[in-house]
Amino acid sequence: MRTVLFRIINYSLLIINSVIATGQLTWVNVDSLYQPLPASVHVFKTTDTLDGKANIAFYVIADLKDKKLSFDADTTLNRRFTPSQFYQKNNKPLVVVNTTFFSFQTNQNLNVVIKDGKLLAYNVQSLTAPGGIDSLTNDFPFRSAIGIRKNRSIDIAWLFSDSASKRPFAFQVPVFPTKIALLKNFKSSDAISVDAKDSEHRFVKKWKMQTAVGGGPVLLQNGSIRVTNEEEMMFRGKRINEREPRTAMGYTKDNKIIILVVQGRFPNIAEGATLTQEAKILQDLGCWEALNLDGGGSSCMLVNGKETIKPSGSVQRAVPAVFIIKNK
Repeated sequence: MRTVLFRIINYSLLIINSVIATGQLTWVNVDSLYQPLPASVHVFKTTDTLDGKANIAFYVIADLKDKKLSFDADTTLNRRFTPSQFYQKNNKPLVVVNTTFFSFQTNQNLNVVIKDGKLLAYNVQSLTAPGGIDSLTNDFPFRSAIGIRKNRSIDIAWLFSDSASKRPFAFQVPVFPTKIALLKNFKSSDAISVDAKDSEHRFVKKWKMQTAVGGGPVLLQNGSIRVTNEEEMMFRGKRINEREPRTAMGYTKDNKIIILVVQGRFPNIAEGATLTQEAKILQDLGCWEALNLDGGGSSCMLVNGKETIKPSGSVQRAVPAVFIIKNK
């Protein structure tokens, strides 16, 4: 009886494990298509269906501890370049990927960009709250960014930034939007706190990064899926559940950076991903923290100048900022 019971338990566990395994995507190494690559950088592709829909996605994984690699950002002033133009401008680096959200009217970044330790672009300053009619109802969203320090440690945080400070201020937990009038306190101290709606008291410090790019919302925190769309005032209404082309970045606990791009808007070929699906992909890849970046027609990643996913508009969209990995 015990032997039969043991076999039943083992068979049940086998079924459970098979179900879990089939829920994850199968990734194929495609380094050979993007050579030459250093030993610390790899490219993977999947064409597995995503929750029953056609799917094409790529990711690059790179070791932050490899001193032969440099991790950089580039941005433009009041203009935009395609990723291929950024590739040429930066002497043909290993990886170029789109990052920040931006204004089509002004070509201005709407998220933080830090290059060589200098804050070159800022988070959007204010948004009109739903139903708001004047500046008194404007909210300041604390939007997220991913940053790499000089010592190559990496972090994702929720930021306040403006031209009054050389560095942004960072929260390690999501913060709901606040009124502009309350933000004067940020300019008077290197470490200040704001009241949280729960029992936690949130603490903020200057974010000293060598390279950083912003986007939002955060997708993973401490290895768990936590999409902070509401706190960051990102996608409203049903847009949060729509399948779209996606770009995202995250990092593992052993200091590897992962850049994910998901092709979308190609019916029956590549349908795209929701924010939650994007978060699950990155969690399955072993990310500890991750955030969403600008997607849609902006999503594009080049490896040695070659496209991975196909941009949804069939041609690369010009963008104001990119993240770059260089081989020294």
